[in-house]
Amino acid sequence: MLDLATAAPAIGAAFVASTVEVVEAFTIVLAVASVRGWRPALSGAAAALGVLAVVVASLGPLLSLIPLHILQLVIGVLLLLFGLGWLRKAVLRAAGLMALHDEDAIYARESSRIDLDVQSAGAANGVAALASFQAVLLEGLEVVFIVLAVGAGRGLMIPASIGALAAFIAVMAIGLLVRKPLAKVPENTLKFAVGVMLSAFGVFWTSEGLGAPWPGADWALFGLAGAFLIVALALVALVRPRPEAVAP
Repeated sequence: MLDLATAAPAIGAAFVASTVEVVEAFTIVLAVASVRGWRPALSGAAAALGVLAVVVASLGPLLSLIPLHILQLVIGVLLLLFGLGWLRKAVLRAAGLMALHDEDAIYARESSRIDLDVQSAGAANGVAALASFQAVLLEGLEVVFIVLAVGAGRGLMIPASIGALAAFIAVMAIGLLVRKPLAKVPENTLKFAVGVMLSAFGVFWTSEGLGAPWPGADWALFGLAGAFLIVALALVALVRPRPEAVAP
């Protein structure tokens, strides 16, 4: 049985990262529902979830054929690149150099786009369902990557999957209850945290794949995450534009 130090970082990283992706997918599904109703929106989403289930079921046996150290190295490098990309954008947003992610604006834009597509198409419900399918599939593939990246390195697929599933259930339950874009979810803050955690996992797995174990084993993840957080916050303060001095 996995101890808390091993499972908690995987569950937390998968949960937070998956929450971001599920919120983005739900916003588009909600936009589809506002244009054509819930039936095409949910049917498209369900079809995408079915495709994702097949992808996950197919990748699982294939990963078991790859030597562990190679798997750790490849996933570590990819995860580090992925995490640093998220962290870079999060730092720029926190510093005010990049626009914040606005779910209300995305909802309005997607609703308008879907409405135009539906009006210009013969099979309106089919076009709406396709829009929902594409949104859930694309965001879902990122969730699959996150789960594989976080969990495949050392038998953490179950904890990572639990984190992703918990995010899906939480976002969908809240979203279906309020029936509006989840604009109040602190998505930009979540992306900052995701960038920190995924970068920490990336460094950890890369080192493990190269045969250089960490002091303290899995507890080193907390130290790595803390180091990335400190550096990222320092960068926010460093690159944030300074108000121009007022002339006397």
